[in-house]
Amino acid sequence: MTSPFPQILMTPEQVAECLGVSVETLNVWRCTKRYNLPYVKAGRLVRYRRTDVEAFVASRLHGGK
Repeated sequence: MTSPFPQILMTPEQVAECLGVSVETLNVWRCTKRYNLPYVKAGRLVRYRRTDVEAFVASRLHGGK
C-alpha cells in the first residue's frame, strides 16, 4: 500500500542547512512573505516539502547553461 503523503517533509533546521541560512531567517521569510517558499503548518510545527525547497532553489538559479 502506498502512503497518501509520499512527499518527504523537512524541518526548518534541515531547510536552513540546505539553503545556508539560519532558522531565524526562515521564520522572517514566512512572517513577512518575502519569498514564495511554501510550508506546511500543523499546530506549532512547520515543515517544508522537499520538492518545494528544490523548486525554490531552481527558481533562483541565474546564469549557467
